[in-house]
Amino acid sequence: MAKQELKSIGVLSFAVVMGLIYAVIGLVMGILITIGGVLIGSMMGGAAMGGIIGIFAIIVYPIMLFIMGFIGGAIFALIYNFIADKYQGIELEFK
Repeated sequence: MAKQELKSIGVLSFAVVMGLIYAVIGLVMGILITIGGVLIGSMMGGAAMGGIIGIFAIIVYPIMLFIMGFIGGAIFALIYNFIADKYQGIELEFK
C-alpha cells in the first residue's frame, strides 16, 4: 500500500468537473420544479403556467449552477494549492 501526497489540483480541470457536477444537480432540481409546478398548477387550474415556469427552471438552473460550481471549484483549487504548498497536502493511500 503506497501512500502519496496530493500536492496540487489543476484549477481549470477541477473547476470544469465541479461545474458539470453542479449542472447535473441543477437539471435534477429543474425537473423536480417542473413536476411540482405542473402538479400545483393543475390543482389551481393553471397547469400551463406551472409548466412554463418548470421549463424555464430546466434551462436556467443547470446553467446557473454550472457557473456557481465552476467558480466555487476554481476558488477551492486555488486555496488548496496555496495551503498544500505551504504546509502538507492530502495523503492518499493506493492499493
